Amino acid sequence: MTKFLSALASACAALALVGCGAASEGGAGDGELDVIATTGMVADAATNVGGEHVRVTGLMGPGVDPHLYKASEGDVRRLEQANLVLYNGLHLEAKMADVLERIGENGDRPTRAVAEAVPEERLRRVSAAQFDPHVWFDVGLWAIVVGDVRDALQEADPDRAEEYAANAEAYLAELAALGDEVTAATARVPEGQRVLITAHDAFEYFGAAYGFEVRGLQGISTVTEAGARDVKELADFIVARKIPAIFVESSVSPRTIEAVQAAVRSRGFDVQIGGSLFSDAMGEPGTPEGTYLGMVRHNVDTIVAGLLGQQ
Repeated sequence: MTKFLSALASACAALALVGCGAASEGGAGDGELDVIATTGMVADAATNVGGEHVRVTGLMGPGVDPHLYKASEGDVRRLEQANLVLYNGLHLEAKMADVLERIGENGDRPTRAVAEAVPEERLRRVSAAQFDPHVWFDVGLWAIVVGDVRDALQEADPDRAEEYAANAEAYLAELAALGDEVTAATARVPEGQRVLITAHDAFEYFGAAYGFEVRGLQGISTVTEAGARDVKELADFIVARKIPAIFVESSVSPRTIEAVQAAVRSRGFDVQIGGSLFSDAMGEPGTPEGTYLGMVRHNVDTIVAGLLGQQ
């Protein structure tokens, strides 16, 4: 174990890992399963399925971009102390990949890339070697992920398997109702107006599930920066289609979307900032948007209001 910890510490130093993890130190007490999750969405799923028997720590809080997040030495210690590590996968946590892979390969701490439970034929392929990782924007796909979280908890803590199954069943019913709610809300936007433009290309699963054309200024990862040509092309598209609103994201600087808005206005058309969407991170803990259900509702309400000119 000492050699393993040393290897992880070396990996962190080699990758210039700098930290902003906010978890408390130490393992879980009173028989709780200590679960570390990377993103807020995964942590929320584990909390709902695990219930009172798990203590879930999310490494990436509100406003944190998982594409750019680098694990701290404290994060590595927390990962090493956990009973189970859950992460999205599909290359979302790109800068944590080496650390997560080392932990998984060592075999001492079970790790699970839960979004990779989604069947390959239902994933959006963006290159020969990569899929779009933003599966949580399709509530139906996220239900598959929740099922995998259940399976991971059952494997890590088989004595409570039935309780995890019951919790998952109840939460999956909530997700099914949420999916119907989203379908009904988005249907309020006429088909010709269903064009969603955001800071980066995170909403393609949302578009495919609910009938929206989606444009992102940046690619699926915020590592790729938008240039002047990208801004010009998107501005031309907005003017040609007379798109009424575009959207910023809570985990991405609004600067590039504001540049698009200025470029549109220079062409004699006025496009509004329709509001801020939660894309790669949820809202503050203790708020409705700090849960997956609340985040989805906020996004849908904001999109519908913006595209209908009701913001």
